[in-house]
Amino acid sequence: GDRDMKLRKFELSKKEWGMASELCKALQIFKHGTLFFSRDTPSISTVIPAMDHIDEYLATSSQDHSYSEAIRAALALGKRTLNQYYDKTDHSEVYRIAMVLHPRHKLNYFRKAGWEDDWIETA
Repeated sequence: GDRDMKLRKFELSKKEWGMASELCKALQIFKHGTLFFSRDTPSISTVIPAMDHIDEYLATSSQDHSYSEAIRAALALGKRTLNQYYDKTDHSEVYRIAMVLHPRHKLNYFRKAGWEDDWIETA
C-alpha cells in the first residue's frame, strides 16, 4: 500500500522521532497550564504564580542539555514571549491587588519570589 501512495518519503527518521518526543515533553508545561486555567474556578490571583512557574521551567529547560539545541532555542523563545506578556501585568493593578488580598499570598509571595522592595511597596 505505501509503495503505491509514495508516502515513505514522509516517514519520520529516528532522529525526528526523538525530537518529537523531546518536544512533547517540553510542551507538557503548557498543557498543564491550559488545563489549570480551564477549570471551573480559575482566579486572577493565580496568574502571576502560574506565570512564574512556567517562566522558571522555561529558564531551566532552555539550559538543559538533555534537550536538543533546537528545542532549547524554542524554549528560550517561549520564555521571551512569556515575559512580554508578564510585563503587561505591570500595566494593571488588578493582578497585584488580587495577590495582596489573597489569604495565601499577601506580600509574602512577592518576598519569596525575590521581588525588589520598591516593587513590593508598589504592590
